[in-house]
Amino acid sequence: MDPSLATVDLSVELGRLKLKNPVMVASGTFGYAKEMADIVDLRALGGILPKTITRDARPGNKPWRTVEVSAGLLNAIGLDNDGIDYFIENHWPYLKSTAAPIVVSVAGKSHEDFIYLAQRLAPLGLFALELNVSCPNVSGGIDFGTDPQACFRVVSGVRGVIDCPLLTKLTPNVTSIAQIAKAAYEAGTDAVTCINTVLGMSIDWRRQKPLLANNVGGMSGPAIKPIALRCVHQVASNVPVPIVGVGGIATIDDAMEFFVAGASAIQIGTANYYDPMVSTRIIEQLPQAISELGLNRLRDCIGSLKINPPSPSTPELKRS
Repeated sequence: MDPSLATVDLSVELGRLKLKNPVMVASGTFGYAKEMADIVDLRALGGILPKTITRDARPGNKPWRTVEVSAGLLNAIGLDNDGIDYFIENHWPYLKSTAAPIVVSVAGKSHEDFIYLAQRLAPLGLFALELNVSCPNVSGGIDFGTDPQACFRVVSGVRGVIDCPLLTKLTPNVTSIAQIAKAAYEAGTDAVTCINTVLGMSIDWRRQKPLLANNVGGMSGPAIKPIALRCVHQVASNVPVPIVGVGGIATIDDAMEFFVAGASAIQIGTANYYDPMVSTRIIEQLPQAISELGLNRLRDCIGSLKINPPSPSTPELKRS
């Protein structure tokens, strides 16, 4: 690295959550970290989100559960996990031992599930907690992320029983993501994660059947990046809440687009499957990219997007 780039400040703040750099790995794409420890320097990451956990063990959906599609991946895993008890007894000791910033991800079928999970995790002294209110592949899993009142109730309820920083992961499968982000912000979330997967379907026309056993699933990968960028911009333009951008990020250019759009941090998801080193490589490339903007702090380029003025033949980009 050019010695002059060593002074570039990559630290960011998302409410009370302070990260040494803005690059995290998304839940469900990095296992429980142990699987990647021989490949990736875990301590170099801004944050690690292990696989989402639920109150009880879940076998997940029937196969096929993943299908490769044009420019992405369609999945309907169904939150396959061993439940909170197993996580605390078997996964948490290792995760804690890594000394990496661990952001635990939880999902529930009900408001009470989220409260219960937060209460069980509170004594562990978490670095941060992400509320997955937006998984499209489980019964009831997306309801909390599509209704502002339901989202507010979950976030405020969790905020009342655990003191660590909260992230609320939002779905793009709504009319106005800014309205949901506003509800989460008013309920006490420290930041919102934009976005979870986009609902999609893949069909075998010869058999006249969906390829996924669940019929529909969540689309991730490069194809959803424009949607994710739009969501980040709309939330940043309407709600004073820090944003973690996620959706199709695989290169330094992708990452910088999210920062300029208004994200204070990012999560790498699908790219981890085919390029496990992508997160650390982006971290290494960030100082050079920031310096190209004439800056020496990442935070100075966050939300620096300059919207084009509308022309008579071009509809104005609405704020929400």
